Amino acid sequence: MQKTLLFKTEKHEELLDITNEVSRVVTESGIETGIVNVYVQGATAGIMIQENWDNSVQTDVLNWLKKTFPNGIWQHDAQDNNGDSHLKAGFPGPSESIPVIKGKPGLSTWQNIFLCEFDGPRSKRSVVVTIYDAE
Repeated sequence: MQKTLLFKTEKHEELLDITNEVSRVVTESGIETGIVNVYVQGATAGIMIQENWDNSVQTDVLNWLKKTFPNGIWQHDAQDNNGDSHLKAGFPGPSESIPVIKGKPGLSTWQNIFLCEFDGPRSKRSVVVTIYDAE
C-alpha cells in the first residue's frame, strides 16, 4: 500500500511531528507485520526519527545543523541561496524505514517521526508512505 501525505510547514527550519498521520496510514493498510517506509519528496527536506518528550532535542538538532552548515557560504548559494538547506537535508536523509508490529509503527515510547524542513515555509511538502506486508 502507498499513500502520499501533504504537509504545510510554517518556518524556514523546523521539525514537524508527522507520527499520527503515518500511523493512520499504517492502520488503514490493515497490515499487521511488515515495514513502513516514510520518504519526503524534495532536496531540502528530510525524515528523522527522534525523541518526542519535549522540543529540546529538536531544537538541539536544528541548532547543531545551523552551526555546522551556516547560510551564505556555499557554491550553490549563487543559484538560489539555499546551499545550507541542501546540506542539512543530507544528514537525516530523505527517508526512514520502521517495522510494523501488530498493525502499528514499531516506535519506542520516546520516538516520533519528524518531517525536517530546511527551506521553508512551504505550502506543500509531499511525504510518501509505503507499507510492505511481511506475511
